[in-house]
Amino acid sequence: MRPDQPTRSLSNRRQFLRRLGITSAVGYAAYLAHQVSPSPLSTNANGLLGQGRALWAAETSEATSESSGGYLKQSLKAGMIRAGKSDAANPWIERFRIAKDAGFEGVEPNTSPGMDVKAMVAASAETGLTIDGTVGGYHWGTTHTSPDAATRKKAQQLLEESLQQTADLGANTFLIVPGHGKDGTAEEVRQRAFEALDRAVPLAEKLGVKILIENVWNHFLYDHGGDEKQSAQPLADFVDSFNTSWIGVQFDLGNHWKYGDVAEWVKTLGHRIGKLDIKGFSREKGRFTDVTEGDIDWASVRKALAEIKFEGWVAAEVGGGDAERLKKIHGQIETALHCSKSLSQIKAETA
Repeated sequence: MRPDQPTRSLSNRRQFLRRLGITSAVGYAAYLAHQVSPSPLSTNANGLLGQGRALWAAETSEATSESSGGYLKQSLKAGMIRAGKSDAANPWIERFRIAKDAGFEGVEPNTSPGMDVKAMVAASAETGLTIDGTVGGYHWGTTHTSPDAATRKKAQQLLEESLQQTADLGANTFLIVPGHGKDGTAEEVRQRAFEALDRAVPLAEKLGVKILIENVWNHFLYDHGGDEKQSAQPLADFVDSFNTSWIGVQFDLGNHWKYGDVAEWVKTLGHRIGKLDIKGFSREKGRFTDVTEGDIDWASVRKALAEIKFEGWVAAEVGGGDAERLKKIHGQIETALHCSKSLSQIKAETA
């Protein structure tokens, strides 16, 4: 970490637990549960759900014991869902129902100034589809690393609004692309990205929403013109530089197969991974594909996930469609990652 960067008391999850005198996931769940309101549903100023801490407590607690639901829960990006017809009063109900019927347990909508939070919360309650996280709907057009100060200020405002929307939805993670390598020199881009996310950490912690950086083709923390032997260490180091557990990675298992070994990236990022995204990629053809139609070695990825003991959410990010299309995608993810199996089963099959 550079001396000009502010430090925090939390360097990573393990150090965090040690500082609290906690030695197990059960203890961590109990700690988080103690931080939230004792009422079944905590509320914020908008009267909507903001249960990030409670969700982290529940999910961490679930991870301490084997579940019949499998080691991974499948989610998908909300924009993938296509509905032929729906209730004009709340079109999200039919869309969420389609995703739920296709086998998905969660959904990740894009944040935006016009997001209808109440409609999505109502649709989630009606269908049982969990809004597990959100995705930044602004970060490509309004970058945090822009050389223009006014643009960076606007991006910061949108980041804070997105965190609040995420909490209002009852979700506990916000996916972000922190900047673009073409916005300046490598040092300028890194520093601007650091300052933006670091400034948002207090709000993220207050709301119980983790900021998760996605590995994308943004010319940042990897060499876009490089070979396929690159490491995830620059991304790991960037996450560690914040010294807080409220910033991590939403690791896309397909995005950087062109540049590095997926399994090795999983092992390098380790505990920093909060959630997963998934798509396929063909090195031979040089393009993205459906999950099982590229040349990613999914067996090695499963083994790596077992090694880091990852349990949690994996979100589809491929071309969407109607109910039949979504069922196909759900099946492809199961084929690739064996989501319905327990972590001990995954470990056994990859031993």
